[in-house]
Amino acid sequence: MGKIKVTQIRSIIDRPKRQKLTIEALGLGRPNWVKIHNDTPQIRGMINKVIHLVKFEDIKE
Repeated sequence: MGKIKVTQIRSIIDRPKRQKLTIEALGLGRPNWVKIHNDTPQIRGMINKVIHLVKFEDIKE
């Protein structure tokens, strides 16, 4: 199973509560925070919900 590096690039101020909770569930909270997750369909789904707030890249092991 691969890994994904998720970086928050935009603030969650003035965003809907669902997006704020998704960012929190990803372990992020402020711009430029980075978190590494396993590449699962659940994580990909969360990233797709807040794709305008984050960037991600695959990590090769």
